[in-house]
Amino acid sequence: MENQENQGNEPKSFLQSNTAKMIMVGLLTLFLLIPLLFVQDLIRERSERKNEVDQEIATLWGSDVTFYGPILRIPYQTYENYNVTDTKTGATTIQKRAFTQYAYFFPNELNNVSEVKKNESLKRGIFNPIVFTANMKFNGSFTAPNFAKLNIPTENVQWDKAAVLVRTTNLKSIKSELSIKLNNEKLLFEPQPEDKSDYSILATTLFNYTNLSAGKPIQFHFDIKYNGSNSINFIPIGKITKVSMDSDWESPSLEGSFAANDATKVVNKDGFHADWKILDINRTFSQQYAASLPNLDDYKFGVKLIDTVDEYQQNERVSKYGFLVIGLTFLIFFLIQSVSKISIHIFQYSMIGIALIMFYTLLISITEHSSFSLAYAIAGTAVITMITLYSISILKNRKFALFIAAALTVLYSFIYVIIQMEDYALLVGSIGLFLILGAVMYFSRKIDWGK
Repeated sequence: MENQENQGNEPKSFLQSNTAKMIMVGLLTLFLLIPLLFVQDLIRERSERKNEVDQEIATLWGSDVTFYGPILRIPYQTYENYNVTDTKTGATTIQKRAFTQYAYFFPNELNNVSEVKKNESLKRGIFNPIVFTANMKFNGSFTAPNFAKLNIPTENVQWDKAAVLVRTTNLKSIKSELSIKLNNEKLLFEPQPEDKSDYSILATTLFNYTNLSAGKPIQFHFDIKYNGSNSINFIPIGKITKVSMDSDWESPSLEGSFAANDATKVVNKDGFHADWKILDINRTFSQQYAASLPNLDDYKFGVKLIDTVDEYQQNERVSKYGFLVIGLTFLIFFLIQSVSKISIHIFQYSMIGIALIMFYTLLISITEHSSFSLAYAIAGTAVITMITLYSISILKNRKFALFIAAALTVLYSFIYVIIQMEDYALLVGSIGLFLILGAVMYFSRKIDWGK
């Protein structure tokens, strides 16, 4: 009789204690980080594949558009003295060698009206890149070139060899014949040899500036049609530069060195409208240059067309909460196990952990064929249903299983809300974690951790 009482009071082994079970569950949680990292690598791989497809389509259709022009180019002669020695007499004479240089003059007025329409016909498989067609209309005027500011004698100027240039980053995607009217005289543009910059150059046939201007400013007008992707930018070379843009793209990012006019800016689900007006006093470059053109990329402005619903970025953000989801789910099961004295094997914890990780693979795969919100709902419902049914089997108690289902639903909903937020994500996340900690402290207050 005494021996039986001693056996009944015999302490349990360490492996059966709450501490040992907690350690094993903690180690399993850390171990499950390995497949979770593989899932995150998968998400990054799919995102990189999307970027590759976007780049391939941009190469074929047209890349970012930056427009730098029109620019009036007039050649002039410079002279260099050099010595010539007569080999017979030894006498040295000074002769002149002529070189042709170019002077560049920016417009006095530069006006642009652009209509940008998105193109959804280039979808490749499950990927739909940001591409557009832009119809641009330019007009303005050139005033008489002031060679005195460049210290160039007027008699050295070759007025009969003037031309108008435009520079662009996206020459091959121009989809219309490009010509310009100078005081109603039509001139065609032709491609020129590329310089060392990132811009391609188009120049008109040569014309006589003196005859064309007749002592008055030259009015110009031309239209251009672009296929492009991602962004449109302008360089404000006009003494007064005005740009007006309309588009059916609903999520623009107005960027660059100059802000659009807030009074006329409109952004809604139907698209956007933006206006810019830049004066010469707003930037620090001149209206005329000799010998070469400057790099003015620091002054460009325009629009970047962005995809506000980046499913891969959302998937990556969700996966970063994977450790939290696994840890809290295991904690719920552990608290139920400790309170109810129901035994849950480490293998059963493993199955639950793998089901939680499957959520992320389901999410990324379904997202690629539907919206992120729908994919999140389907993946979440599938995983919660699976774990709930499994819980009924291992816990033998529908009440506990329903509690787990409710807890997981709240947890996944909480994470979804955080993902959708931008400015208040940190605040809501911190409050949520604080409440979760309080709930854990409350439900674990009566557990005897010494057993």
